[in-house]
Amino acid sequence: MCGIAGVISFVEDMREEIKSCEAMQKALMRRGPDQNGIMLSREASLVHTRLAVIDIHGGRQPMTCSIDDRNYTIVYNGELYNTDEIRKELISDFEFDTRSDTEVVLKSYVKWGNECVKKFNGIFAFAVYDEYNHCVFLARDRIGVKPLFYYQTKNKLIFASEIPALLQHPEIPHEIDEKGVSEILLIAPGRTAGYGVIKDIRELKSGQYAYYSKKGLEIREYWRLHAYELHESFEQTAEHTRELVLDSIKRQLVSDVPICTFLSGGLDSSLISSVASRELKKQGKHLDTFSVDYLDNDKYFQKSHFQPNSDNEYINIMTDYLKTNHHWKVIDTPELVNALYEAVDARGLPGMADVDASMLILCREIKKFGTVALSGECADELFGGYPWYRDKDIRETDGFPWAQSTFYRKRFISQQYKDKINPEEYVYSRYRETVDYAEKLSSDSPLEYRMREMTQLNFNWFMQTLLDNKDIKVNQEFICLYSLPHTSIASSMGRIVSPSSLREYSTLGGTSAYTVRIIIPSDSIERRFSVSTFWLIPSRDLCSSLNLQGRTSRFLIIRSFHLLPIICTVVATSQSGSSFFLIIVLPPIIKKYITIIIAHYIKSFKYLIN
Repeated sequence: MCGIAGVISFVEDMREEIKSCEAMQKALMRRGPDQNGIMLSREASLVHTRLAVIDIHGGRQPMTCSIDDRNYTIVYNGELYNTDEIRKELISDFEFDTRSDTEVVLKSYVKWGNECVKKFNGIFAFAVYDEYNHCVFLARDRIGVKPLFYYQTKNKLIFASEIPALLQHPEIPHEIDEKGVSEILLIAPGRTAGYGVIKDIRELKSGQYAYYSKKGLEIREYWRLHAYELHESFEQTAEHTRELVLDSIKRQLVSDVPICTFLSGGLDSSLISSVASRELKKQGKHLDTFSVDYLDNDKYFQKSHFQPNSDNEYINIMTDYLKTNHHWKVIDTPELVNALYEAVDARGLPGMADVDASMLILCREIKKFGTVALSGECADELFGGYPWYRDKDIRETDGFPWAQSTFYRKRFISQQYKDKINPEEYVYSRYRETVDYAEKLSSDSPLEYRMREMTQLNFNWFMQTLLDNKDIKVNQEFICLYSLPHTSIASSMGRIVSPSSLREYSTLGGTSAYTVRIIIPSDSIERRFSVSTFWLIPSRDLCSSLNLQGRTSRFLIIRSFHLLPIICTVVATSQSGSSFFLIIVLPPIIKKYITIIIAHYIKSFKYLIN
């Protein structure tokens, strides 16, 4: 977790921006308490505050390298998870003075220019001042984990990790217009991608890079979600996903400072905690895990679509299984209320209220024990953990599935703006822009078509809201680098992430649950499943062909692509009780539709774990 900022001009002398830079740096100190620096030159002034994780002494910024008498200077906020691989590619061309990923990012730009971002596996926002070519290169990671806002004047580009830091510059007015009012009252805590709410403040979107030169600002997209046909079987897809999940977690455990994990008892944080615990034990270390609870929660808990049961039972299952050093943070109402103000200050905008506040409190507690914390957030967006992925009525509603009416919110619009804002039109236009942007295939069924739209909606809105929330959690004096393995999976999964129909299946225990077999206890795997099955003794022919020897199995009726009744049998063959797999038996006539059927139409099932 670091903070970056800068002021660029090819007309004015940027060495005179020292006071503005110091003000912006002060606003960013909560992001990086360990080290800070400012670089001033004729065309560029660059600002950095650092939370040191890798190569604590060697990774100071701004960092400059000189190649063939050409100077390049970087300010960088991020974590690169394939640092060693890229360094090996560069070692024949450059000498390296540090172990930091910052130096690798800088020399990658020198070597490959804007193509460098396509090589990075990580989360980042950075700026490189190219003195020889009189330009600044800015880039943001594929998912948008690391923030980057900017403001343009006639002769300057001003950028920073946060809106409050930008507002420290005297040339940026503290104003809001009707569009900003619409964002706060009608869209928040979400935010339209690329828009900074404050008048004329913009955001470099996820998967974009930009050049700022004498010609002005040029922005290009280098990555987006694409639609592909899935050519893997379910078992292959699950195993591929499992490999990516494990690789993502292990890569994020590289650190020179203590590591810990969030543990809610859910599938995703349990998986991450389990893998982290195993890897740390190999190093002779013990994992610290953290959970939050509320005073008297056992008395007042009420189940909902988002949380059908209380966390505590499943947290206890996991802590008993992993034998971690577990820490509870129990929050009382007054503490939560007081933290609401801190949360708004940290975000710079109205946010998720008690969600922001409670996690700020938890992060403050975590900082006492560790600097890096891994969390399972953003897995629901990838693996379909929300009700609207599987609730047909919500899914087919033409509008944001989580905000289907503006009636309540629009009452807060003052008379001054009522004639300028059409609430329904504003919200619906944001929805339509997103679903129209989603790639589809001509071969998509109506359900597949809609699920691609749902994936894009969750990627652009719900995930980005959580990432904003994540960013403010660590944006305090008690900074904790908050790492999200599932966001790394999204940018590397490609063909697996894109066939969004898998979400409906995996919500009910498909890809995501299959992925974690043998990694977490079966009790935790089953937590999120709702079961609707009955028993059947398979026919003699079926038993013979599968060598089941009369074993009882579960029987489900699903519907094929052409809505014909199809029989499939789900069989568990585990002797250990800790692993499982499934077999789908389908008539030959519909084999070509097997991916579609698996992805779309299995409505509920439960794995038989011995």
